[in-house]
Amino acid sequence: MIPPETVSAIHDSARIEDVVGEYVTLKRRGTNMLGLCPFHNEKTPSFSVSPVKGIFKCFGCGKAGNSVKFIMEHDHLSYPEALRQLAKKYGIPIAEVNTEEAREEQQLHDSLYIINDFAQKYFTDNLLNKDEGKNIGLSYFVERGFRKDIIEKFQLGYSNDSFEAFRDHATSKGYKPDLMQKVGLLGKKNERYYDFMRARVMFPIHSISGKVIAFAGRTLSADKKIPKYVNSPESEIYFKSKELYGMNFALNSIRKNDNCYLVEGYTDVISLHQADIENVVASSGTSLTVDQIRKIKRFTPNVTVLYDGDAAGVNAALRGTDMILEADMNVRVVLLPDGDDPDSFIRKTGKAGFEEFVKEQAKDFVFFKTTLLLEQAQNDPIKKAGLIKSIVETIAKIPDPIKRVLYIKECSVLLEVGEKVIINEVNKIKQNKFADYQNKRAAPKKFEIPDLPVEQYPEEQRQSNKWLNFDETLELLEREIVQVLFCYGEKKIDDYKYVAEFICDQLEASNLTFNNQLCMEVLSEYRMAIKEGRLLTNRHFTEHAKDEISALCTELTFRAHEISENWEIRHSIIVKKADDNFKDNIVYLLNRFKLKHLTKLLSANSMKMKTESDSTELRKLINVHQQLLVLQRELSGLLGIDILPERLN
Repeated sequence: MIPPETVSAIHDSARIEDVVGEYVTLKRRGTNMLGLCPFHNEKTPSFSVSPVKGIFKCFGCGKAGNSVKFIMEHDHLSYPEALRQLAKKYGIPIAEVNTEEAREEQQLHDSLYIINDFAQKYFTDNLLNKDEGKNIGLSYFVERGFRKDIIEKFQLGYSNDSFEAFRDHATSKGYKPDLMQKVGLLGKKNERYYDFMRARVMFPIHSISGKVIAFAGRTLSADKKIPKYVNSPESEIYFKSKELYGMNFALNSIRKNDNCYLVEGYTDVISLHQADIENVVASSGTSLTVDQIRKIKRFTPNVTVLYDGDAAGVNAALRGTDMILEADMNVRVVLLPDGDDPDSFIRKTGKAGFEEFVKEQAKDFVFFKTTLLLEQAQNDPIKKAGLIKSIVETIAKIPDPIKRVLYIKECSVLLEVGEKVIINEVNKIKQNKFADYQNKRAAPKKFEIPDLPVEQYPEEQRQSNKWLNFDETLELLEREIVQVLFCYGEKKIDDYKYVAEFICDQLEASNLTFNNQLCMEVLSEYRMAIKEGRLLTNRHFTEHAKDEISALCTELTFRAHEISENWEIRHSIIVKKADDNFKDNIVYLLNRFKLKHLTKLLSANSMKMKTESDSTELRKLINVHQQLLVLQRELSGLLGIDILPERLN
């Protein structure tokens, strides 16, 4: 367990712009910083970081939080893991309160990581120290030319040809079979667990932070009926479409070289590393995904894709690369000599020969595709028409209009087709795509309003549009009040110590609460703290144990639009900020909230009067109604609002 004072020190030290800046290219925009969101695919930056508040917010996908939350979301880590990662980054020592307690907590929150780490050590030990592993697995890697230091760096291993060897060893150490099945280390048949990966050399797959999240096992059998590779299933810690093999080893080199080599296989990555070429990752034999491309783009916009020189390699080059262009990245393609893959080629040529070959053979993808398809089409007009359509579709995917224009010019010469024809076709594709986007756009979400009690709000009123709109406005007012608590709760106001105390007192005096459950939880925490003589800070809520409250605080305190510091100087216009008259705003907001509740009570009372048959009860309802009307007039006068007199039928 990490002591509270250490947690506080980590939060104090973790500068949001530094933490996020390692993953996202940020540019200064007024008091905030802006970049492309790492959590969803976007072309226009909507991801904002506030160094002053220490929080981030994406106005596209809605992700928000502080430095710890960013690490948790980005690297799929638990809260303790994210804290430990930041502590390591800022050199903060963590003195666990109790080693045994910490071990139990770690096992509870990070059991899947722990099991994978245990399995990796077991498989590596098999490979390096056990007879079966040395004779079969290690011999295979040595034949591939892998040095011992590279084997140890990538934590390669070997799984025995046994149905129970790993299972028995792991369960004897206290690891639970159901959790081992979850990460794909065990299978289950007829209520009996067994080793899922058998007689295979093992390639651990690491997260970007270096944690083992999955395994790939390669068979050494020549039997064609046995799958060549068996991979771990997806789990809470492994998302296949988001991971790239070798990314944890490649980060620094990708940044340094401003380029990423993209290959297909595990051994391709390992062989290039052994030749001291480390800016390389693999899609692990799967089709390239948007998430994988996005992960590369965080570190460089330049990708060099290495493909085998055979027909399959050529087709793969044409299939997967359009998505990289669509992400506004610069793509170059290198076709290796026929019969070679990156692994075999680097072993033949060494680093110098490989780099020389890449320098000579790397081609811009659009021109590579155009030249290749022209060769295939030759003089066949039908094939050439299809080729032109394919090239136009590729060019249309390029987001940058300047790049598109340049490609159109060059390709029109290569294809012997007028620029205007290509431009018209590109425009048609983009217009159709935009029309599809417009048609598929989801309707704006409405706030989820809790049903009002039937005795206060008759069914016909609750179902009317007027009431739905009214309740949505009421919820917005509740959120505004909570926003004031977050932003100004610690400020002093009049005879009260703090704004939070003033608001809670005003609401309690009027016997008012919130309908929205999350807002009510926040209000309750403030009320409890005031009773106990404590002051809740904004940070208490941004670091809240409940994710929904932390997200609400971040959302309400992060301003989407902030005025530039130079605005007043440049335009000689003085803009009054919310902070300048926060007291008046608070009083005005609370009065609006009270008026809404009065209107609600008046409407409910009016409906009761219409249905009440007892004369005594009716007189009571009329008296209540008149008192409510007096209060309504007083509040509306304070607010400067004219309300039409209600007609009682």
